[in-house]
Amino acid sequence: MTKFSDLKLDPKVLKAIEDAGYTEPTPIQAGAIPSALDGRDVLGIAQTGTGKTASFTLPMITLLSKGRARARMPRSLVLAPTRELAAQVAENFDIYAKNTKLTKALLIGGVSFKEQETLIDRGVDVLIATPGRLLDHFERGKLLLTGVQIMVVDEADRMLDMGFIPDIERIFNLTPFTRQTLFFSATMAPEIERITNTFLSNPAKVEVARAATTGENITQGVVLFKASRRDREGTEKRKVLRALIDAEGNACTNAIIFCNRKTDVDICAKSLKKYGYDAAPIHGDLDQSKRMDILQQFRDGTLRFLCASDVAARGLDIPSVSHVFNYDVPGHAEDYVHRIGRTGRAGRTGRALMICSKRDEKNLNAIEELVKMEIPRVENPVKSVEPHEKPPVEEKAAAPRRARKSDGDRSERKPNNRQDRNSVIGMGDHLPSFIAKSFEERRAG
Repeated sequence: MTKFSDLKLDPKVLKAIEDAGYTEPTPIQAGAIPSALDGRDVLGIAQTGTGKTASFTLPMITLLSKGRARARMPRSLVLAPTRELAAQVAENFDIYAKNTKLTKALLIGGVSFKEQETLIDRGVDVLIATPGRLLDHFERGKLLLTGVQIMVVDEADRMLDMGFIPDIERIFNLTPFTRQTLFFSATMAPEIERITNTFLSNPAKVEVARAATTGENITQGVVLFKASRRDREGTEKRKVLRALIDAEGNACTNAIIFCNRKTDVDICAKSLKKYGYDAAPIHGDLDQSKRMDILQQFRDGTLRFLCASDVAARGLDIPSVSHVFNYDVPGHAEDYVHRIGRTGRAGRTGRALMICSKRDEKNLNAIEELVKMEIPRVENPVKSVEPHEKPPVEEKAAAPRRARKSDGDRSERKPNNRQDRNSVIGMGDHLPSFIAKSFEERRAG
């Protein structure tokens, strides 16, 4: 079995890996690191939670051990789709580069430009950024990319989903064509394949799992749900969620609950707190400092339930998440793979449960087609509302149908509830004096 000591990494990097408690690389690490150290482009395809971050962080630190960065000219560039994922890469860099003198800068939204510019002006070896903030600095004239030796694109399929591909292509064109490119994705959509064919040169392809597969150590299930009435759907759906959590008992040590819309994230978190569950929301509309604070609470174990939008689906690296609850079926099938990949990480087992409304069955079918399996159906834990069946209706004696009256009989119809038979229609006999006067004046005329 391959060990990190067999991968020709810098001794200082090996010492940091040992201090972190790791001895054996994951399959994607064992496949990607040797090719990266040889200076080759790498195309890594693996499901989330397989250790892709270390696959490029470790060889990058080793390759950059010699040399020095110049002001505003980073030596390497890591692009990540979200602030959380960029911050995660920065944390990994700090762990594995602690015995070196390499410097880094993190360019993400929610942080002042001035602080980031100060770091860039000093010169950094590793620049970790989201595409939008990186281009903002470039357009301000504060950053040059002509010195980039190694460029990393992480979670490329998420970049595609978020509409970053034009930005990625522009950034590629701003870097030297002699750069080394490390490109990682969980799925290979046609657009992603086009990008790799354009910007990667004879890459070493490392694929440790079939594209768009879910981890075998994740137990999955879906509850088919239909509300008794449309106006009660939200209330009853949240009741089902609480029942699913309760049914898991002590096995559910912590969980991420995914919603499709930011408003539902807030509503879901508020509802859980109302019923005594320790929960907090996280989505793109929250202030960056607030988001990072909530994430830290979840990592520390002081927060049990994290209600999230897809902004967190690929930006969290918390090995010990026991459960993922999909409160909503994701609109894009690939997002299901990434959502449930938040559990069952680092060799642990995990459980992923989803609530599927009748109108979401099309999206459920798309997910099952993508992952090439039928997600096992789980019985609705709320017995009062059966899945996709009409709620029971009390039987009542059928009232005799009243024969339709002809136009001539309409005067005999009983008045409706809103109008009494003897009620006055219009003004009745109470004609205002000014109207009466006008009639008299007309007659006199």
